[in-house]
Amino acid sequence: MDTDISPGADAPLDPRRWIAFAVVLAAGFMDLLDVTIVNVAVPSIQTDLGAQYSQIEWIIAAYVLAFAAVLITGGRLGDIYGRKRIFLIGMTGFTLASAACGFSSDPTMLITSRFVQGAMAALMVPQILAIIRATFPQEERAKAIAIYSGVGGSASAVGLSLGGLLVQWNLFDLDWRPIFLVNVPVGIAALIAATIVMRDSRSPASPRLDPIGMALAISAVLLLAYPLTEGRRLGWPAWTFVMMASAAVVFGAFVVFERRRARTVGSPLIDLELFRSRPFTVGLASWLLFWIGLGGFFLIWTLFMQAGLGWSAMRAGLTAVFFAVGAGIGAGISVSVLAPRFGRVVLVAGGVVNAGGFALYGWLAAHYGASIASWQMVIPLIVTGVGFGMVVAPTIDLLLGQVPAREAGAASGLLNTGQQLGTALGVALVGVVFFGQLDHDSTRGVEAVTPQVRTELSTIGLPEPAQDRIIANFLACVHDRSAQVDPTAVPASCQSSDVGNYAVAQVLTDAGERANAVNFANTFRYTLWYGIGLLAVMCLGFLVLPKDARLEQHEIDDPLEDDPLELVPTGA
Repeated sequence: MDTDISPGADAPLDPRRWIAFAVVLAAGFMDLLDVTIVNVAVPSIQTDLGAQYSQIEWIIAAYVLAFAAVLITGGRLGDIYGRKRIFLIGMTGFTLASAACGFSSDPTMLITSRFVQGAMAALMVPQILAIIRATFPQEERAKAIAIYSGVGGSASAVGLSLGGLLVQWNLFDLDWRPIFLVNVPVGIAALIAATIVMRDSRSPASPRLDPIGMALAISAVLLLAYPLTEGRRLGWPAWTFVMMASAAVVFGAFVVFERRRARTVGSPLIDLELFRSRPFTVGLASWLLFWIGLGGFFLIWTLFMQAGLGWSAMRAGLTAVFFAVGAGIGAGISVSVLAPRFGRVVLVAGGVVNAGGFALYGWLAAHYGASIASWQMVIPLIVTGVGFGMVVAPTIDLLLGQVPAREAGAASGLLNTGQQLGTALGVALVGVVFFGQLDHDSTRGVEAVTPQVRTELSTIGLPEPAQDRIIANFLACVHDRSAQVDPTAVPASCQSSDVGNYAVAQVLTDAGERANAVNFANTFRYTLWYGIGLLAVMCLGFLVLPKDARLEQHEIDDPLEDDPLELVPTGA
């Protein structure tokens, strides 16, 4: 039988609390796994479903966008209707949406399923730490939260590696689909276990829902994200700019409505009083910039390794482990040693180290091009990961120190929403930068391989005029492929009669792969400078934090009142 637990209730200690903890641990792990696991499977999904580049961006961004949109409302639903009930609803929806993702027959179905999957995760995840706080006595709570955070932090690396392995193994000839279907048996087991062992809890003074505020917030984000993602494919018609301008108008309406609601009904979706703290406001903006930069990085990084260099999903996934190693090192030293002593300086240093890793990675990519090896990526990945960990691990707690303890729950929910929203916008923005530059810079790869192509065509015995014609057609083909919005379509310029000659066709195929790798490497380097710019602005923002800001854990006396959204483990 379920038992309602209030913070002040003298409830008996639950003997099954560690079993219930294992259930919520599995749920949190599944959520963070699905943030990253799809990245490494992008080329396989693209090929199998014939997805356009903009659709690939939506497949990645849909999950985090829906998660960000529903996160705070999900926490409030748990307050009102009971955390166990909302957790079970979220877990059921997440499991069904995972199955729908795995059985998707076209990109539209997969994108829709990813939206549902993210929304269901946003119902499920906010209940986890509230359940932990309501279930464990204070002396065990810190241990449980530490385990949950550690497992959550490892989900990024596991997602990339497991995704690569599942695609490579091609279980039951399902190609990429097991990356989603693996959630189904885990979800069913968790549902059964949660029904049996989990106690229910709810807030005795639950806040009201804010559906109008939620609708305005979602509309503002979609009005910005949709034209950024679809604009290149459609040739940037006038309405895309109108939509982006409308996003600002709708966001203004959201702010006005939230202020009015706070004065009248109460329980606004976002407590605008938080923004009276200038350090918190600027810190939140810096946090958003960080995730815009890193959310975009994970997309272009995967495309570089697989679409550019032609690596297998497993090789790309295993190479990504070095980033996770660096992130673990950075997070460990920042929280345990650096942040308690140096405060905000650690965040700035983390941004500088992360930017240094980007710069080193970009130089190596441009210098070695198609011949870059996994071992050459180890150092830049570790450096980038260390900087990433130094920023991610202490930021939320340092920023929570800029608001009163009674507002820490609402502030934490806003920071977690900012993380997901930044990731979604990062994918949309980096697509504009990356694919635009790939189109613009397409001749670079052709120029790099032309001398070898001429040599090989001469060996075949083709006269110079024929070589000139073939190379001109080759240049047009590479350019048109780089400009394609649908990477599975073959441009007319690539359907030359010269490919009827097997020897010539083989020369051009090999040269095309090398030229593609050169173009991707240089575009990757170029786009990393965009990321470095975002990190530089982020560092300036973190300097606004007080000099005496130090790492301190906010313990909310009543974890079930207001917005009990504590620090959710961060997935890359």
